[in-house]
Amino acid sequence: MITPLALAFPDISPIIFQIDLGGFSFALRWYALAYITGFLLGWYIIQRLMKRSALWPANTAPMEPARVEGLLTWVIIGVILGGRLGFVLLYQAEYYLRYPAEILRVWEGGMSFHGGLAGVIIAGLLYCRRHSVPPLQLGDAMALVAPIGIGLGRVANFINAELWGRPTTMPWGVVFPGEHAQACPWDWPMDVCARHPTQLYEATLEGLVLFAVLGWLVWRKGWLKTPGAITGVFVAGYGLARFIVEFWRQADAQFITPDNPLGHVLALGPVGISMGQVLSLPMIVIGLLLLWRARRAP
Repeated sequence: MITPLALAFPDISPIIFQIDLGGFSFALRWYALAYITGFLLGWYIIQRLMKRSALWPANTAPMEPARVEGLLTWVIIGVILGGRLGFVLLYQAEYYLRYPAEILRVWEGGMSFHGGLAGVIIAGLLYCRRHSVPPLQLGDAMALVAPIGIGLGRVANFINAELWGRPTTMPWGVVFPGEHAQACPWDWPMDVCARHPTQLYEATLEGLVLFAVLGWLVWRKGWLKTPGAITGVFVAGYGLARFIVEFWRQADAQFITPDNPLGHVLALGPVGISMGQVLSLPMIVIGLLLLWRARRAP
């Protein structure tokens, strides 16, 4: 029985539609749609930015609008390879060593943002080098649109009933389905195990709020004229948002033990931090350094 202090998980299938042809089956999942929509919106916005030369240093856009489509291909490859390899190596290396064929099953989920970010950075730098595009200016354009895909991806995580938070008695706690989601402590005061919907926390902070801040800086404050500033705000802003939400997010199962129920991987005095926070701390520092350098240097 669900208590009045918990919300039932909405009955939404992770598969939007499925087509069976002979022995083959094609399914479009919300997770894939989130990525597709994020890529297309990002492509559209960057293309519009390249048409607004007045936004850029010396009133000159770093590349022609028609070349954004080629950039999209590089970014897609970087996100998929980096995100998947990051998840495999940082979170479930032991499992995928036993079942290496499942590494290719990207459509089932399992992507690391930090790995995807690394993949995008490498892809972007290679693209800039090949096409003689200023890296910091292109990085600012990509940083502006990144929160769109991040936010949509977190909503898809919620629909997939994955990456939920720690148990809570707050009235907005969600009763996620599944044995693991319902595995609360034996003395839990509720009839069911409600958890923080941290996917939606992240969708709000890392997606909606971060995009609003970056958009305001670009279109109202003209920060694209300072190469690297928008990138710095994005990197530091995401790192800070992720670090905060991790206090309510359930740690990955491989980090949780009877002696370490919160799944901390590092102790900072009396406080422990999770793997997500360990990976986010350098982002905060790097983002602030980028911002400081951009605002200080011409």
